[in-house]
Amino acid sequence: MKIKAVIFDLDDTLYDCTGSLIDASRRRAARAMVEAGLPCTEEDVYQLQKELTDRHGPYYLVFNEIVNRYHADDKLVSIAYKAYNSSEVSEIKPFPDVIPTLKEMRDKGYKLFLLSVGVHERQEKKINILGLKPYFDEIVINDQEIGLLMDDCIRDLIGRYNINPRETIMVGDRARDELRIAKLLGMTTIQMLHGRFKCEPVVNECDKPDYKVKRIFQIPTILQLNNMGKTPERLKIVAIGGGTGLPIMLEGSKTYSKHLTAVVTVTDSGRSSGVLREEFGILPPGDARNCLVALSETEEQERELYQLFQYRFNRGSLEGMSLGNLLMTALTDITGSFEEAIKKASKILNIRGKVLPSTLDNTHICAQLEDGTYVEEEFNVRAVGKPPIKDVFLKDNNVASPSEAVEEILKADIIVIGPGSLYTSIITNLLVSGIRNAIRNSKATKIYVCNIVTQPGQTDHYKVSHHINAIIKYLGEGVLDYVIVNNNIPRKDILNRYQKEGAGVVFMDDGVYNLNVNVKKADLVEDISQKRILWEKQDLLRHDPDKLADSICRVYANLSLLTTGASQA
Repeated sequence: MKIKAVIFDLDDTLYDCTGSLIDASRRRAARAMVEAGLPCTEEDVYQLQKELTDRHGPYYLVFNEIVNRYHADDKLVSIAYKAYNSSEVSEIKPFPDVIPTLKEMRDKGYKLFLLSVGVHERQEKKINILGLKPYFDEIVINDQEIGLLMDDCIRDLIGRYNINPRETIMVGDRARDELRIAKLLGMTTIQMLHGRFKCEPVVNECDKPDYKVKRIFQIPTILQLNNMGKTPERLKIVAIGGGTGLPIMLEGSKTYSKHLTAVVTVTDSGRSSGVLREEFGILPPGDARNCLVALSETEEQERELYQLFQYRFNRGSLEGMSLGNLLMTALTDITGSFEEAIKKASKILNIRGKVLPSTLDNTHICAQLEDGTYVEEEFNVRAVGKPPIKDVFLKDNNVASPSEAVEEILKADIIVIGPGSLYTSIITNLLVSGIRNAIRNSKATKIYVCNIVTQPGQTDHYKVSHHINAIIKYLGEGVLDYVIVNNNIPRKDILNRYQKEGAGVVFMDDGVYNLNVNVKKADLVEDISQKRILWEKQDLLRHDPDKLADSICRVYANLSLLTTGASQA
């Protein structure tokens, strides 16, 4: 059935309740308990609330525990709850993308409902302050003390509009509350990963939402894909690249697909991978490792595995060495092949999808420079200060591509090329004839994601058309369907920082209109507050995982893309 209606929860779904109201509620409760005779300070009670919630979770009976600890009168529990749920509401505002997204869904003809549970007066005041009323077909406030049971409330709401539960999506932040009930009723569920409930442990299958999102703007894309029959179980995405760009794309794409395949470069010769490659004769593990980590589905309590695979030593003879690369080297030695090592690591990290090398042959990328000289190996091809790159090729002719990688490319719905270092992370894969021919022959929608900034040593002074021309040169004419280009120009202070390192924004230019490819503009920039430390690589502006994956799926689903300021284009 196609989705016709969306029911939204309010708190921590459409605005930041945890950040803007919970802290104030805790302080009110602390003040009320102390004034009613609890033998401690307000700060003691406030800190104890935070400590107990962090330790036991948001459903824990915090006030009961505090009263028991201080052997106080039980009436203080009700006093605390009354103060906590006071109708006082500080200044709140919707998440930045909420209003544009609600407008987009209304324009698409979806019925929109707001179902909020809590003290009626308090919830109504929030809704008025947030200015949400014009965007919903109906708003229901289910009073937590005298209202209906949640399942009856939901049935009653959609029943009035003659909508089947299977035609409805429920969006909320609590997997074990409104989303569990909605799922039991037969609805599709989306968990908003924000606030106190985002890390709730899974108790049973009904606690697992169908989707998890960090931004509301992802919901129209989910609706459209769902109505196309492309649920996560059916949408097949293949991403081709390496470096830091490919993992970013994979991380965001987990929202939309359970069939993700990363086809990664194996021509890295940088410090950590390069040392292991030279000393052990293995394929460089770094790019595969980054993709494995990006696709990891480990539970919160297992994040140590994730951290181990990404850990880098910062002193001694192992300084700069990645522990994950060492583990991949050990697995290669144990299993007898790099391919099997990736499969073992995939199980350890419980990944969603596959990571496949573009070739299992131990080869290097080489380049001819504009002055006629040649350089060999990835580290030298991307070196800063040399003449511009004229041509790239692999050291060995006729390297083979794994049959599984070719099969996944041929079966894909979407093939994404990039983002990433143009020559050493992306084109190096296209130099493998089996990969290149599979892309050409696939019926998938083929999308190239252009970089946000130039990379010194590879793409100095390149504009968008230069990037596209380079891809076409090695992939072939008429293969790409779309190119996605960032149109959110970063702040001047950020640009100045990168310009000092020789990098600049990749600007649109008139040359793109002569390339027979559909160029789409979108806001793709990740919000960053401080410079990251990368081992001997430039700290460039990054694509935002959620914005990038959403834009890719919007292109595939024929939806307008989100541009600067969350408008549509």
